[in-house]
Amino acid sequence: QVQLVESGGGLVQPGGSLRLSCAASGMVYIETMGWYRQAPGQQRELVANASSDGGTNYSDSVKGRFTISRDNAKKTVYLQMNDLKAEDTAVYRCNAKGLRRGPLTSVDSWGQGTQVTVSS
Repeated sequence: QVQLVESGGGLVQPGGSLRLSCAASGMVYIETMGWYRQAPGQQRELVANASSDGGTNYSDSVKGRFTISRDNAKKTVYLQMNDLKAEDTAVYRCNAKGLRRGPLTSVDSWGQGTQVTVSS
């Protein structure tokens, strides 16, 4: 069974920082791993992701403030979130696309979601 375990969400003041972590299990290969977010009444949007070749992609709204990184040995992706703003408040969900261990098939897996709240 493929599982994504997320951690690092919480309540922070504007201008503060958080680091989200997501560890994948049950996958033999991860092509793309990253984070999406969704606020109430809004569409789900890509925040940032990282590909197996080291490429990264960021939403324009977080570019320059957030940094995504991968630890391939741990099958873990991190999202360092700096200079947080109120508009960053959302449920953040980890996503991983790749191949599961058995049977060897393509998967598109999602974490449970972790709440990030930026408020004074």
